[in-house]
Amino acid sequence: MDYLKIQGIDKLSGSVKISGAKNAALPLLASTILAKNDVNITNLPNVVDIRTLLKLLGILGSTYNHNDTKLTINTVNMNETKANYDIVKTMRASILVLGPILARHGHCEVSLPGGCAIGQRPVDLHLKALEAMGAKIEIKAGYIEATAPNGLNGATIVFDKITVTGTENIVMAAALAKGTTTIINAAKEPEVVQLCEVIRDAGVKIQGIGTNTIIIEGTNQELLEFKPFEIIPDRIEAGTYLCAGAITNSELTITNANAKHLDSVLAKFNEMGFETKVNNTNITIYPTSHIKPVNLITTEYPGFPTDMQAQFMAVATMANGVSVIDEKLFENRFMHVSELVRMGANISLNGTVATITGTANELIGTDVMATDLRASSAMVLAALVAKEETRVHRIYHLDRGYNNLEEKLRNLGAKIIRDKE
Repeated sequence: MDYLKIQGIDKLSGSVKISGAKNAALPLLASTILAKNDVNITNLPNVVDIRTLLKLLGILGSTYNHNDTKLTINTVNMNETKANYDIVKTMRASILVLGPILARHGHCEVSLPGGCAIGQRPVDLHLKALEAMGAKIEIKAGYIEATAPNGLNGATIVFDKITVTGTENIVMAAALAKGTTTIINAAKEPEVVQLCEVIRDAGVKIQGIGTNTIIIEGTNQELLEFKPFEIIPDRIEAGTYLCAGAITNSELTITNANAKHLDSVLAKFNEMGFETKVNNTNITIYPTSHIKPVNLITTEYPGFPTDMQAQFMAVATMANGVSVIDEKLFENRFMHVSELVRMGANISLNGTVATITGTANELIGTDVMATDLRASSAMVLAALVAKEETRVHRIYHLDRGYNNLEEKLRNLGAKIIRDKE
């Protein structure tokens, strides 16, 4: 099993190119199930989750040519409708094939999903919405069995809480449904917006893109003619590298980014005393003479993203004062706290609230364990400023969502290598 060895450094410098967004690419790959033509995709992130979903699509009967960040995929002859446990258990986003397979074939079996153990992320909202569209759903032996032999029907869907993957699943299902579907309390994340835009460009009438009410006129099971598209930049990867600049108090530039997707993150950097400048697709963070503490609450877009919480907690260990982080979305997303404490961080927990006292003592490198994807990056960030060597274990979590992280950090001056246990 791989692990990372990291020696703390004084400063980083230079620039790093941001990859395509994993969380945009996954639903877009699932949406190709709706296509009647070859679909050409560029800026695809070369990470484990993408390769896992491509493997699943291959098992379902698709063919594809994957060359680093470019992909051509054809799902025309896809005839298998069962997504097996062996694939789905490793990645929760596999649930995204449920809506499009059901809409296209009228039947689908998908194993209940796995992925990061950051808390309950039930799929009941997906299933309730599909039932409103006419599907019959049963849970048998750990599988979701959904049938709609005459196709799905448009319906008014009111999500009791905002769900990103739920919104994406129903957008794809509604694209081939009969009639009009209205999704109320829809997610507004940039990744949801791009999915809607790609499906719209493929011929589906969609209103309200980027709002909390999306209206979709389905094609009654007529497959779609997809146009080539490019995956949007990964806003979480962008934020993570900006955190690398912040925690080392360095000047660092990220390229191929979309600053509009990072408004809440950039605002928090500014609150902490870091100046940030945007120049087209480049964002530069500058060092500060005084790293201020920060208070933040995670919430749905356009609020502060839960996927940046762990990284900002690492940065807060370097602040001059007490920071408070309230995690509103996932109840188990503080598993990185104990690992940061092992390195000397002063963090206390009270329910969903973490209080971080900027350490008067320097962080000390040691053996730490990654517990989920974003916690992995927090460990790496802390290691960049720790005295002595840090060894980050179980980095298969990291590989699920970060493309060439150690190489990119080395290019910025970090002392980081990958080794075998």
